This record gives sequence, C-alpha cells and structure tokens, in this order.
Amino acid sequence: MGPEILFIVLAALVVLLVVSTVRIVPQARAYNIERFGRYQRTLQPGLNFIIPFVDRVNTKYDLREQVFSSRPQPVITEDNLVVNIDTVLYYQITDPRAAAYEVANYLQAIDQLTVTTLRNVIGGMDLERTLTSREEINTRLRSVLDEATGKWGIRANRVEIKAIDPPPSIKEAMEKQMRAERDKRAVVLHAEGERQSRILTAEGARQQAILEAQGDQQARILRADGEAQAVERVFRAVHQNDADPKLLAYKYLETLPHLANGDGNTFWVIPGELTSAIQNVTKAFSGEAGGSAAGPPSQGGGPEETATPELTSGDGARVAAEEAAESAAAAVENARQAAQAAAAGGAVPEQGRTGQ
Repeated sequence: MGPEILFIVLAALVVLLVVSTVRIVPQARAYNIERFGRYQRTLQPGLNFIIPFVDRVNTKYDLREQVFSSRPQPVITEDNLVVNIDTVLYYQITDPRAAAYEVANYLQAIDQLTVTTLRNVIGGMDLERTLTSREEINTRLRSVLDEATGKWGIRANRVEIKAIDPPPSIKEAMEKQMRAERDKRAVVLHAEGERQSRILTAEGARQQAILEAQGDQQARILRADGEAQAVERVFRAVHQNDADPKLLAYKYLETLPHLANGDGNTFWVIPGELTSAIQNVTKAFSGEAGGSAAGPPSQGGGPEETATPELTSGDGARVAAEEAAESAAAAVENARQAAQAAAAGGAVPEQGRTGQ
C-alpha cells in the first residue's frame, strides 16, 4: 500500500506543477509577470509558460477601448456662474507595464486631470460661450489628456461633454428668453405674412382693374368701329341708291312707335312734323300731286298750321304716347299696304287715300 500512495502523491504534484507552469492569455488581454517581486515580462495572448512558485501574475489588463463616465463636477464660468459638467472619456491601454507601474490608479488620475482641465478651460468662457463651444472644450481636453496620459501607457481617444447643467434660476431665465425670442419671431413672421398678403391682394386688384379697363376699352373700340361701319354702310347705301323723300318718310314713320317703349317713360313729345310726314307718305302712294296738304285747307288761306300736342306727364302722358304710337303704327301699316299694292300694279286701298 505504501508505494501506491507515494505514486499517487507524486502524480498529483506533477499535475499541479504543470498547471502552475502554463498560462493561457485571452485575446486583447495582457498579463504582467513579476519574479520575486520585480517586473519580469508581459504575457501576450495565447499559450505562455512561467516558472511555478517563482513567477506570478501581478496585473491583468483589457487592451480594448474602455469608457469612463465621470461624476458631474461644479465649474465656475467667467461671469461667476456655477455649472455642473459631466464628461465621458474613451481611452485604451497601450502599455500594460506603464499602466501598472507609472501610476497607482490611472482612472482616478484621469478623473482629477479632467476636472482641473475643465476648470481652467471653462474659467475663461462665459455661460453663453460655454453652452455653444462644446467642440472647442472637447479638443482642449483631449490635447491635455493625451499629453499627460501618454507616459502612463494610456491613449485618450475621445473626450465628450455629456451634459452642462446651469443653475435652476439661469435655466428659468434662459427659457423665458427663448420663449420671448420665439414669440418675437412668430410676431415678425405673422406681420411679414400679412404684409405679403396685402401686397399680393393689392397687386391682384390692380391687375384686375387694369385688365377690366383694357377689356372695356377694347369692347368700346370694337363697338364704335362696328357702329361706324354700320353708319358708313347705311350712308353709302342711301347715297348709292338715291333714296327719295318717300322712303325717308316711310322710315321716319316706322321709327316712331319705338319712342314710346320702356317702362320708365313718363311723357312723350310728339314731333310737329308727324302730320306732314303722314301726308307725304299718303300722297306718294295714292298718286296725288305733291304740294297740297292731306287735311282740309286752313280758313285764312295761309300756310297749314300743324298743331303740336302739348307735353303731358303722369298717366295722361303715357296714354297720349300710346295713342300716338298706335296712330303712327296704323299709318305705317297703311303706307306699307299701299306700297305693296303699288308694287303689285293693283289699286291703292281706300284706307291709304285722303280727300277721295
């Protein structure tokens, strides 16, 4: 039994020795090895061997990029306002030996260095510039941290300001200022819109008035040209056809009934030459000689006296106008029938003759 137990003990010691000799380092990791308390070497990722009970692993570092968020730090601006600034640091260990032996606690050192640098940078800026110059602050912080942490085996990749918190009273004042600015811009924009609307409305009304005036002008010009052409054609037709007094008297009588048309006529003036025109038409179509009057001769043997009806107003004027229109229409109809009969070569109707 004795040799078997001794063999088992020796086998266990050999296994323990082998396990103590082998060190497997993961990827992106680094182990610092000390021999008898003194830095010996840094183990790289993979399979490594050490001397058991002589070498030992002192520190283990992650070589990947790390994120460190500091607590909000009070900082006084140039205009004596206290603001709380919260920063975020992105760093990476480049030299595990320096990170282990050049600084006792690199995270605390970086935090304190960030606070002192922020106070130096923000101390030369007022609140307005502090709130609008984050990129400038980040650049200055990164340059200072790079210079200080280089000998610690740490590289500061980025430094970002996460938040800048002014005092509550300053926040309230800033909110009121921003609200006033927004209200001012809203009023200005509304006034500008009203101004543009009125300008466009006035411009549209002006264009409309110009177009309407131009249209009315063109219409009047065309209407006047049409009337001028019509008058010219009538004048030319009358002169070319050599119209005699018969036709003119007939057209005169044909126009008289239209004078009484319309609801607004309150009186009508009967022309004094109405009787003479009727007599001329009747004589022309009855074949009588011109020069003698259609009615009975006057008592004094002088020229015929043509009575002109007096002007009336109201209902009496309307009745007189209607009667005169009917008389004129009847005379025109008689003259028309006489003209048709004369054109056909027949006898003149009795109604168209006077003094027979």
